[in-house]
Amino acid sequence: MKIIKRDGHIVDYEPEKIRIAIGKANNEVRGKEKATKEEIEEIIKYIEDLNKKRILVEDIQDIIEEKLMEFDKYQLAKKYITYRYTRELVRKANTTDQTIKELIEGKNEYWNNENSNKNAEVVTTQRDYLAGITSTDITRRFLLPEEIVKAHDEGIIHFHDADYFAQNALHNCELINLEDMLQNGTIINGVMIEKPHRFITAATIATQIILAVTSSSYGGATVSLSHLAPFVRDSYNRYYKKYQDRKLKDSDCKKFAEEDTRKEVADGVQTFNYQVNSMTNTNGQAPFLSVCMYLGETDEYKEELAMIIEEFLKQRMLGFKNEKGVYITPAFPKLLYILEEDNINKDSKYWYLTELAAKCTAKRMVPDYISEKVMLELKKNEYGDGECYPCMGCRSFLTPDRTNSLGNIAKAKNYVKGKGKYYGRFNQGVVTINLPDVALSSKKDMKKFWKIFDERLELCHQALQLRHKRLSNVTSDVAPVLWQHGALARLEKGESIHELLHHGYSTISLGYAGLYECVKYMTDHSHTDNGEGKEFAIKVMQKLNDKCKEWKEAEDIDYSVYGTPIESTTYKFAKCLKDRFGIIKGITDRDYITNSYHVPVFEEIDAFSKLKIESEFQKLSPGGAISYVETPNLQDNIEVVLQMIEFIYNNIMYAELNTKSDYCQVCGYDGEILIDDNLEWYCPNCGNRDHNTLNVARRTCGYIGSNFWNKGRTQEIKERVLHIDNKDA
Repeated sequence: MKIIKRDGHIVDYEPEKIRIAIGKANNEVRGKEKATKEEIEEIIKYIEDLNKKRILVEDIQDIIEEKLMEFDKYQLAKKYITYRYTRELVRKANTTDQTIKELIEGKNEYWNNENSNKNAEVVTTQRDYLAGITSTDITRRFLLPEEIVKAHDEGIIHFHDADYFAQNALHNCELINLEDMLQNGTIINGVMIEKPHRFITAATIATQIILAVTSSSYGGATVSLSHLAPFVRDSYNRYYKKYQDRKLKDSDCKKFAEEDTRKEVADGVQTFNYQVNSMTNTNGQAPFLSVCMYLGETDEYKEELAMIIEEFLKQRMLGFKNEKGVYITPAFPKLLYILEEDNINKDSKYWYLTELAAKCTAKRMVPDYISEKVMLELKKNEYGDGECYPCMGCRSFLTPDRTNSLGNIAKAKNYVKGKGKYYGRFNQGVVTINLPDVALSSKKDMKKFWKIFDERLELCHQALQLRHKRLSNVTSDVAPVLWQHGALARLEKGESIHELLHHGYSTISLGYAGLYECVKYMTDHSHTDNGEGKEFAIKVMQKLNDKCKEWKEAEDIDYSVYGTPIESTTYKFAKCLKDRFGIIKGITDRDYITNSYHVPVFEEIDAFSKLKIESEFQKLSPGGAISYVETPNLQDNIEVVLQMIEFIYNNIMYAELNTKSDYCQVCGYDGEILIDDNLEWYCPNCGNRDHNTLNVARRTCGYIGSNFWNKGRTQEIKERVLHIDNKDA
């Protein structure tokens, strides 16, 4: 028999604990009020004779109280109830000490593997985690209703980022309005930052803005290089004037100014990369940053933008040096390359950038690719026009801007009436539904499935409303760089951010996980079968979208369906499913569940078929989605990468290629670091297993991780099949 504890954990039944609990109450009474050994054993036998596979600890305690009263042990029952109540008070009074102790001692499995880009041994990360443990405790005991906490603990839903929820000022992710802040100035920590007049200054200020913004939120942030492009021209004009003042002929002025400008762009990009990767924000890590490369964002400064993009790609392809001085693959910034008419075919003016991007992808796993063509078809604004813009962080996409009729509610200084606004918008937070749990709870009864699905979605809805309400009381003073000085808005001091939470200005995300396992259990088919499985999967996804639409219309809050990048939660969900339903072949027999709508990692399928199938599900995941193909080393087969890029442009909105880029510091091996049957990483050349001397980079949930992963995610990585065989390499 298994016991379900109050925090959702499931443990083995231990009758000795009942004996101890009644014994402690026995010590508080006298004479006939004491329970005899025989009566205690009768209570234990009664519980065991129930033959339950699982039972709540509260139910056992209720049974004990009832049986004691049946034995006329009323005083004893009263003492037991008092004992039970006292224990409950102790639990509620302090639930953090043991977790903190385990974190400091490096023994807490969850926090050690919570984020593959955070090292839990480092003091800056520990400081963030200590605050996170406290926030989680406050959130669980005071801020969330018991049914939400219970559902979270049992893996029915996942209430994301509870470690930041106690602070009511924090939101999830954003597109930073870098253009407004650079062109019109900003204030950071009370210091006025005026408009820069050259590229290298603008690049440096941008990193300071990024650090300040990501220290005031907890998700991913995105900036666009188009916002830096005007400052390249400022630098060029500065150099041109310098040589002109020296009375050089015009052709030489232009030549030398061009050379100096390219040198400054290289230096500026290097400074940007060094700053982003060496800075630590208040979340205990380097900023979780994405950088957008979209030529179509500017006509006037397109040449300057192309110069910056080229330099970013070159420097990323080179990589960053580790402590041994060896170039390795960094996790950030994540690069987003927009595929468009100007760069997608060999006759395009900027085809050279796409070739460079392909080489960079083969070497360093980035950039990722967003198809302008497909996005314009999927993201229609209130006028029916398609718009293209980057994601926030790893995969969160805003819905198309529908705030034009309301005017400039964020009071941005670069607002243009009638033009879609994306920079300065943000996400309020995420709650994820565990789809396999819905299916398994229904026991394959379709009518019951849809009923449970409705109930679970309403649970998610209630949790999302709590996220929204937590932010609704926030004023601009809590994070001036966000709400007063241009990153997201330029509100007055003391002004509420309430309006920015409505009207579609910001989104709030209904996440989902495990579509494959859900469909497989209910239909005995994969959702990739182009038949019964796929048909059911589409219905499930449509249900998610219909609910978001219903909530949105009722509340004027922009709910959106989000393919959750569950990193550590994939393991948690899998464990909860095993505990609740046992091991079911092909459904709960792994230590992970499949991310969002993805084809399961172990399913044999070619790259083109995978992306084609997943493109249909991306359409039904408008709040966040990314697809990938797993590849071997393609550095000597760039033509295949270019074929994949062309296919992405024509077929799917957002996709990436997962290559391998590892290094062993012991022997210098720079091939793929492997995983053995015990899920331990090792160098195939020298056998090194020390995580401290292995540089491993893997894409986990849309972004690159480099600090290793929990057991479930490691198993998922090990079981990934290749979608490209590289036979032509």
